[in-house]
Amino acid sequence: MAINEIRTVTARAIPLLLDDIDTDRIIPARFLRCVTFDGLGEHAFEDDRKQDSNHPFDKPQYQGAGILVAGRNFGCGSSREHAPQSLMRWGIKAIIAETFAEIFFGNCNSLGIPAVRASRADLSRLTAAIEANPGLTVTVDLPSLTVTAGDVSFSVTMPDSARDALVTGQWDYLGRLLSAADEVTAHAKKIPYLNSFRS
Repeated sequence: MAINEIRTVTARAIPLLLDDIDTDRIIPARFLRCVTFDGLGEHAFEDDRKQDSNHPFDKPQYQGAGILVAGRNFGCGSSREHAPQSLMRWGIKAIIAETFAEIFFGNCNSLGIPAVRASRADLSRLTAAIEANPGLTVTVDLPSLTVTAGDVSFSVTMPDSARDALVTGQWDYLGRLLSAADEVTAHAKKIPYLNSFRS
């Protein structure tokens, strides 16, 4: 199995330029009882969608979008990993926002979801472009820390450690372990207490 390096994400985007969206809004607490994260994507923003008949996650033109555009303090509230899990299973592969709650940001990075920061002015320009053309392709480029979408282009920020983990594949612990399976097996053969049982 190859290590999963994430350098760019290119997809259509869904605009949700609102501030202080907490994890309970992203995935309501009643869905935290699940044994696995399977099926969680269909419940992303479920209560918000019931209360708002015009919610972007229900609009046909944004179905299949892979990049989420959000506002300030996105993912605040509880530390539940279910929030980025539900977004990922809905189809989100990257998030562009003004700021992120720290734990939510860490959970995104652990799942291989780049979460980059942009100015409000740039987010507003991007949102306007997406709303005018929902088929617009957006690219988040981590090596250059830029976002491009048609004629819209701007710089974004991300902590160096988080970006390095994504572009080198270091975030992908399982992939790293499986890619080194031969080395792990060879090393295990050298450990006396493991081999004492093989007789």
